[in-house]
Amino acid sequence: MKTYLVGGAVRDSLLGLPAGDRDYVVVGETPEAMLAAGFKAVGKDFPVFLHPDTGEEYALARTERKSGRGYRGFVVDADPSVSLEDDLGRRDFTINAIARDEGDGRLVDPYGGARDLEAKVLRHVGEAFVEDPLRVLRAARFMARFAAHGFSVAPETMALMRRMAESGELADLVPERVWQETRRALACATPSAFLRTLHEAGALAVALPEVDALYGVPQRPEYHPEVDTGIHTEMVVDMAARLAPGDDLIGFAALTHDLGKARTPADLLPRHHNHEHNGLQPLAELCARLKVPTDHRLLAEAVCREHLNVHRLAEMRPRSVYELIARCDGWRNPRRIEQMALVCEADKRGRLGLEDSDYPSRQALVDALHAGLKVRAGDLKPGLSGPAVGEAMRRARIEAIAALRREGTQDSPSV
Repeated sequence: MKTYLVGGAVRDSLLGLPAGDRDYVVVGETPEAMLAAGFKAVGKDFPVFLHPDTGEEYALARTERKSGRGYRGFVVDADPSVSLEDDLGRRDFTINAIARDEGDGRLVDPYGGARDLEAKVLRHVGEAFVEDPLRVLRAARFMARFAAHGFSVAPETMALMRRMAESGELADLVPERVWQETRRALACATPSAFLRTLHEAGALAVALPEVDALYGVPQRPEYHPEVDTGIHTEMVVDMAARLAPGDDLIGFAALTHDLGKARTPADLLPRHHNHEHNGLQPLAELCARLKVPTDHRLLAEAVCREHLNVHRLAEMRPRSVYELIARCDGWRNPRRIEQMALVCEADKRGRLGLEDSDYPSRQALVDALHAGLKVRAGDLKPGLSGPAVGEAMRRARIEAIAALRREGTQDSPSV
């Protein structure tokens, strides 16, 4: 059985990065031969098998021919005559079209992937790239991962992606796949590269139109030296990735916190009165279309609605702080408040020249939350029942937040 290690495991080893899943291609075999060797069949659309000992994936070498619209519109040929070069030729990018012979360890690189790795270029393998609209999103997601390593998209690949966007082929993208690629990109080191790549290709307007609408929308330069709301969003998602590496939940709330600014009437610009509430509708539309998980939606709603309040937390009365936490269900779900505080820090520091600034509101909100959580039913006046218990708990928590404020004032040095 002639087997080759392929794809990301080869690419990442050549880049000196930790390898993820190991995938293999088998040349010159049939499904019957794989089953006879003890492999377990798992592929539905094409022949993929699990190794009987390691559980790693082994796929028969195959070619794909376009037969319809969308990423599922392909006819697969896994005949034993399909060569390794044929199999590598159906792949998306040259850096993913490199194989390593499991026998002698030599590299098989018919499309110059190793050269592109050295040049740090993301380049499509061939014209068949245009047949799968998902590859545009994959290109953007790879940029989110590799932009920090100096990678860029080859000009001819960007031109091809623009053609795909203009042709309407991206309209066939399945919303769940858009979400999967977006979610993975938000967990990368540089999510801004995902947005910027899609925007430059004209694909962001199809995949995430609510986010694309932010580009070109001006903000007040005294608060946002970067001015452009799209650029601000790029900076915020990158700051979120810096503060919470690999956390796509935090990343999604950062991505969507300012959606309301795209709906500001032109005669009001660059001011964005009430944008925090105007953003809730486009956020709901985005979440419904992509079937965003509930926990992502709830945190994003809280951040969208409350981020200005968190920024001015020091000016709010203890009762208002209590109510902010209650609106976000923070007394039952404290983790959401901690996450919201972190996203708000990303928002404040995701601005030109403010990347290393202090953000005391984050700790202040978390401290207020914890002060309120220390109040227990046993601390309340005996004999209370029904609604009176809830009211007493509310008053006690407000007082705990007020006491924290007084304590902080006493600890502050005199001026």
